[in-house]
Amino acid sequence: MKTRSCLNDLADWLYAIDPLSTPAVEKRARLLFLDTLGCFIAAQAKPEPAALANLHSVRDPGPLTLPGCSLPFSTQSVAMLFALGACWDEACEGLARAHGRPGLHAIPAALGAALASGRPIGDLLRAIVTGFEIGGRMGEALRIKGGMHVDGAWGALGAAAAAARAFGASSAECVRAIETVACQVPFSLYAPVSAGATARNTYCGHGAVLGLNAALSAMSGIGSPPDAIDDYFRIALGGDGAPRISPPGDYYLLEGYLKPFAAVRHVHYGAQCAIDWRKAQGGDTHPVSAVHLKVYQEAVQYCGNRNPQSAIQAQFSLSYGLAHALRTGDLGPEAYTAEALGNPETRRIEALVEIEIDAALTARGERGAALSVTRAGAVHRTSVEKVAGDPDLPLDESAVRAKFKRYTAPQIGETHSQALAEAVLSASLDSGCAETLSVTA
Repeated sequence: MKTRSCLNDLADWLYAIDPLSTPAVEKRARLLFLDTLGCFIAAQAKPEPAALANLHSVRDPGPLTLPGCSLPFSTQSVAMLFALGACWDEACEGLARAHGRPGLHAIPAALGAALASGRPIGDLLRAIVTGFEIGGRMGEALRIKGGMHVDGAWGALGAAAAAARAFGASSAECVRAIETVACQVPFSLYAPVSAGATARNTYCGHGAVLGLNAALSAMSGIGSPPDAIDDYFRIALGGDGAPRISPPGDYYLLEGYLKPFAAVRHVHYGAQCAIDWRKAQGGDTHPVSAVHLKVYQEAVQYCGNRNPQSAIQAQFSLSYGLAHALRTGDLGPEAYTAEALGNPETRRIEALVEIEIDAALTARGERGAALSVTRAGAVHRTSVEKVAGDPDLPLDESAVRAKFKRYTAPQIGETHSQALAEAVLSASLDSGCAETLSVTA
């Protein structure tokens, strides 16, 4: 089937059958939005996101505001800043089969469009689902090349779909917006992560803004070539023929994960092993003399950074995440402060970590990890085949609420945090998006 026909089928499906009529989809969309909102609010305590927000409010002001940051923003600034903040601590969502994070692009684009258009929260949630379903399928079909970073690449296609839905575009206009983005999908490098530079955190913001502009272009009647995605697949990614895009029917949103830890998802499996080791063996790591992690190949490919010197390098480091979790029993945003990065015991453990690729796990296309820790001459082993957030072990509402409180209460206070969580999770679908988010303590 031609790619345009696939896109038409997907868009028609998402438009014709209200996804929120499926209770599990509505609940997951609300939880996904709440979790991403919490990550954004937490980032406002960091100097770079706060400075960028100030610059945007001066250079590109507008009528829109966001929780945890009351400065005035334009629609595009909302998309850019929300996306950048949401990924700052590397605690936001993802979809394993897409090898990336479709919500990270879709949500900021949908939010900017919904706020600008005065939409109810139900329309925002429908737009998020639309962007996630399109983006997730694009990520599955359009695997990036080595040396690229997934943020800012195919996610922009989902951002276009989300923005189009939130702006009130038709199904056909939604497809044209996606194809318009396909003509100019960003080529995003992994290089900033290796260099310890936070330029990577701007990628998804650029993708969200591109999606916004493409949606408006499509709604204005600007046309798009029907083979744009096929051409991108062939020319930019070196693919053969047309990409295989999964048809409608199953909601990828229900397979997406929410993170219990602040780190790239690949780091979670080793970190969970470390936390399990602490629970079983006790917390003293000073007698530890050897650490061996066996993990699937993709984890090593993207998170092989050793001796990280910056927060973003540490977020993409199997050895650092494991060492911090082994020492503290946790892996939250606090792991990337200057104090945590410089902790002598964490550094000692990180240097001990040996990493081996699990060939069998890799061949099966599965995730998991096995950890061996030698302490005082005795070897202790632990392993995990799944971690919280995996499809058959999703974070439940209480866990998402607890994470939201942990991330946002230092910024907006516990009472306001609780009120905001309740509003997002319980507000009527007809409630205004802006009114829902403006709830205060």
